[in-house]
Amino acid sequence: MQNFFTPLCLGIILFSGCKSSQSTQSNFMQNLPNPPVAAIKPHTLEKHGDVRTDNYYWLNDRENQEVLSYLNAENDYTAAALKDTEQLQETLFNEIKARIKQDDASLPYKENGYWYYTRFETGAEYPIVARKKGTMEATEEILLNVPEMAKGSSYYQVGRTAVSPDTKMLAFAVDKVGRRINTIYFKNLETGEILSENIPNVTGNMAWANDNKTLFYAKQDLETLRSHQIYKKQLGSTNDELVFEEKDDTFSCYVTKTKSKKFLIIGSNQTLASEVRYLDADNPDGEWTMFLGRERNHEYSIDHFGNDFYVYTNRNAQNFKLMKTPINATQESNWTTVIPHRTDVYLDGFDLFKDYLVLQERKAANLHIRIMPWGGQEHYLNFGEPAYTASIGNNPDFETDILRYNYGSLTTPGSVFDYNMKSKDKTLMKQQPVLGTFKSEDYITERLFAPAKDGTMVPISLVYKKGMKKAEGNPTLQYAYGSYGASMDPSFSISRLSLLDRGFVYAIAHIRGGQEMGRAWYEDGKLLKKINTFTDFIDVGKFLVQQKIADKNNLFAQGGSAGGLLMGAVINLAPDGLYNGVVSNVPFVDVVTTMLDDTIPLTTGEYDEWGNPNEKVYYDYMKSYSPYDQVSRRNYPHTLVTTGLHDSQVQYFEPAKWVAKLRTHKTDKNLLLLKTDMTSGHGGSSGRFARFKEIAFEYAFMLKLVK
Repeated sequence: MQNFFTPLCLGIILFSGCKSSQSTQSNFMQNLPNPPVAAIKPHTLEKHGDVRTDNYYWLNDRENQEVLSYLNAENDYTAAALKDTEQLQETLFNEIKARIKQDDASLPYKENGYWYYTRFETGAEYPIVARKKGTMEATEEILLNVPEMAKGSSYYQVGRTAVSPDTKMLAFAVDKVGRRINTIYFKNLETGEILSENIPNVTGNMAWANDNKTLFYAKQDLETLRSHQIYKKQLGSTNDELVFEEKDDTFSCYVTKTKSKKFLIIGSNQTLASEVRYLDADNPDGEWTMFLGRERNHEYSIDHFGNDFYVYTNRNAQNFKLMKTPINATQESNWTTVIPHRTDVYLDGFDLFKDYLVLQERKAANLHIRIMPWGGQEHYLNFGEPAYTASIGNNPDFETDILRYNYGSLTTPGSVFDYNMKSKDKTLMKQQPVLGTFKSEDYITERLFAPAKDGTMVPISLVYKKGMKKAEGNPTLQYAYGSYGASMDPSFSISRLSLLDRGFVYAIAHIRGGQEMGRAWYEDGKLLKKINTFTDFIDVGKFLVQQKIADKNNLFAQGGSAGGLLMGAVINLAPDGLYNGVVSNVPFVDVVTTMLDDTIPLTTGEYDEWGNPNEKVYYDYMKSYSPYDQVSRRNYPHTLVTTGLHDSQVQYFEPAKWVAKLRTHKTDKNLLLLKTDMTSGHGGSSGRFARFKEIAFEYAFMLKLVK
């Protein structure tokens, strides 16, 4: 197969003079081996009198050698199809890696007399977790040397860590497969000894009681992976006590601690309801007290300050509000309003200080931080860019005027500021270092709005290199997620610079199903309104082409997980030729079958997001957009699909079946590639550089296709 990039193009790393010919574009399949063909083994599925035949249902068995052979064959085919990009992949990887300060460290935060931080050593895939007592000039104490711990492991992820209140014991969770099934270990920080006792097969969620010997932790069902039990462990004891079990399979539970450290919290949530219990953290053997029982369509959470619990709630408040109530009188009749509900502002979160209340709010697709002294004039922080991301940072101390917050944008590397809420002075404490020639002012970010088919205006965040926009548009990568009310805020990416420097425009489509424009934005993109998510994305794509932001022949799309579902629906619904290429990461594409199988991880907790297909109205609606069910005889864009064999969120067999079915239906000669990471799960590789290799691979796929 002809090499797409000449040596000159690889050296200059620009598109000018590096476009492929139309003949090259139409002959991607030449000189390639035949693609793998999955065996057809019809399996009949019936619901509500509707009969579906799934020819690839048999791929649902990761222990079956025939399945593994098929996945490996797809990997070999993908490698062959992109063999001509191997030099480009290496160039991209080295570019990205060269921008990384390899011996970087996180910004330390102070808690209980110690400064805690993580740091990387040059060349290391994993961080060192460390602390210093009293001052950053003190001797470093290494808590976890993860590079050493991970030796010999193809996947190794240290998840949550928790230091006991007396600072002498560390509990930490480790996942060695990528399926989010952890083991909790204990390390004596005075002696350096890792204790022989551990807790296998847990979520990694945990919280210490104030006696320094009792740890509460969450355990999941090993088949469905639903977090359903909270246990109490006393160090030295082999009999852990079950203190709470969530028996409703649509709910999941967790344990945490209030900022004040005075109360332990057990929360139990599903999409539309919450329930909280609390316990005096000084009395771990006491009885848990119900704060407020669960009620459908009421979501809430609590924190503690002084004599009150503060309640973040959507009771008669679509965009949420903040209430408070005395700690000994939690009935709703005792709640009083702190921040009322507003129809144009979504209350995204809050933090409590001795002299201040700090709010995180969403309005017009941007985040805002609001400072409210308990007595005095309130004000907002001014960020000065049209599209950005900002959030309240780690603030463990009540007794301070300093607010730590995070800020970044598509052109500004992730930054951490300390802001004096009294004097209004701010100090940049750390900014993500970008080595090389990068300058923020060389890139431009914009906020645009595209009209959807029903007239709704959909926000778009754009970034491109100054001077690179052309009269007829540039190659453009359009990204979105669009589910669970998750907002895709415009943040900086070191790896993305490799696309921008090659003339790409990057566009985030803030489509319905997210929460960028408030709670109603989410509710207009779920259940029986889910189609809005897909048509919004397509309408944004059309807008980018019409406005000549995107080259009409070089528009690409990418999404992962539920965003992978978006990709699957879009390529079924979009006009032929709108997208030249699509990257679908760990995609949720077999919606009906998965949602009917309550043994598959996380299914039952998803009913309020997608609907319960045991009810015919939801079954029919799901089937109408389910990418796997709606594959048809038509042209599809060049498509790269990625998955992980041990994925706990979206099982590998969904994308595998989808690709197998697409192969038998598509009428084009475009590339269709499946890449399965045989050692990881939903989040991909665990090492920091291994992830950059994955990104370089995906970028090379798109760059190969530019016309």
